[in-house]
Amino acid sequence: MKAKLKIWVPTLLLALPLILAGLAKLSGVPELHQSFKMMGLPEWFGYFIGALELLAGIGLLVPKWAALAATGMVPILLGAAYFHLTYAVPSAVPALILLLLALVIVTLRRKQAIWYPV
Repeated sequence: MKAKLKIWVPTLLLALPLILAGLAKLSGVPELHQSFKMMGLPEWFGYFIGALELLAGIGLLVPKWAALAATGMVPILLGAAYFHLTYAVPSAVPALILLLLALVIVTLRRKQAIWYPV
């Protein structure tokens, strides 16, 4: 039971915010699309990132896909941290914590993955 908690706690701590953020971006919440405008990215890019966040959040809940989903989130979370640091937007800490959770999940779920590069 303890081993399962070690895996599921970080998984849920990453999956839930990703699913919620993805749904909010896909719903067109203006505050979540403002960052993409500030960086000069096209409007569709926010929806694309939202779709990736939603898919990754769902993928994290499937043990065979969790390591790949977490790996896919690494560049997105690095981009979020970059945005917060570069554009002097409040704290990059949440993005960095989610990045850390993604790396923990990769480590914990890598051996169960349907496929994962060595």
